Amino acid sequence: MAIPVQNASSTKGDRTRNLLLEIAVRRFALDGYRRTSVSDIAREARLSPAAVYAYFAGKEALFQAAVDLDASALIDRARTAIAGTPVRAREAVILAELADHITEHPLAARVLSGQEPEVIDRVLDLPSLRAFNAQIAHDIAEAQVAGEVRTDVDPATMADGFEAVILTLLMGRLQARVTGDSRLAIGALTVLDAALRPPRS
Repeated sequence: MAIPVQNASSTKGDRTRNLLLEIAVRRFALDGYRRTSVSDIAREARLSPAAVYAYFAGKEALFQAAVDLDASALIDRARTAIAGTPVRAREAVILAELADHITEHPLAARVLSGQEPEVIDRVLDLPSLRAFNAQIAHDIAEAQVAGEVRTDVDPATMADGFEAVILTLLMGRLQARVTGDSRLAIGALTVLDAALRPPRS
């Protein structure tokens, strides 16, 4: 798992919060949401449970922040991989990057593989996912201006569809061993490309 960067200007509070998140990612990934307690995480951080509540409203807030940290590190890989890639080619690059590295992010993998059904609906609205979705919408809008993508679709709606397809394929990879070169993945990526392709003049 990628460890949060701590610069010289970070405060003791920042360092404590980062430590709690690092421990939470590892503990929730190994033992799951139900079997991990705030007390377990506090004990490993050498803090009281009350100290944890100074940073997170409760166990659910800590879990969501931990999933967001792990997912954000994975999304950053995809973001780096698509730099300079034409918009219509990005979905395949993103899927490959996420699928190839999901096991390096055990908490994100645990959630997407269906092992946390009680909380998955809440973690699908993570800040890291919202930010990536907004970037995709922005890139689609720019590609529309450049004539690379059809102009009769709303960029935000298309980004939502793009996110849904990628998440579904990633869940399929984890839960049903659907690979990036399977007929289902190829079919989904072909549909996405057709949805973005501008009409022939």
